[in-house]
Amino acid sequence: MKLYNYFRSSASFRVRIALNLKGLPYEYVPIHIARGEHRQAAWSEQLPEGLVPTLELGDGTRLTQSMAIMEYLDETQAGAKLLPTDALGRARVRALSQIVACEIHPINNLRVLKYLVNELKVGEEPKNDWYRHWVRVGLEAFEKQLAAGPSGRFCHGDTPTMADCCLVPQIFNGQRFKADFSGLPRTMAAFEACMALDAFQKAQPSACPDAEA
Repeated sequence: MKLYNYFRSSASFRVRIALNLKGLPYEYVPIHIARGEHRQAAWSEQLPEGLVPTLELGDGTRLTQSMAIMEYLDETQAGAKLLPTDALGRARVRALSQIVACEIHPINNLRVLKYLVNELKVGEEPKNDWYRHWVRVGLEAFEKQLAAGPSGRFCHGDTPTMADCCLVPQIFNGQRFKADFSGLPRTMAAFEACMALDAFQKAQPSACPDAEA
């Protein structure tokens, strides 16, 4: 398999974690989003939506959208399960995952931040305030959902799931923008539990071959 991705892309980061949890080898193909490489014609076939990540299977089939890729891997590959076996558990893990992937990430990703600055002429600090505000709102909702659910070291029980794959990259990006993580004990405990595992450590941006100093 080949993973077309960018080291700082949180969506790419999610898939790298999932692949590591499954114990699946893959070829890392870097595409520098911040420099606009994803918009170059050379990558149009590999990135049909003009976004990362794309996972290319052995037969050449290309999958897009991190959530769909992770569920595909869980349905077709052996190894750690990213979703629980019970329907209620799966619904809860999907809901937690979507707080990050559908509520926080879409309004804080790079192309949105660039639009705020380049098109709407928003200053650097107001842009950062925007980012921090929506991260905080989303993570407060995430914390409430964790508190209402079953106990465990991770987001859902004592093994990492797709929700953890989504949470960890969001915390990493929030740290870059100095987001407020106070008063989120369950969320931050799950993050710390994840970062004690090799699957998460090896997927983090600084471990990627295209990481910038």
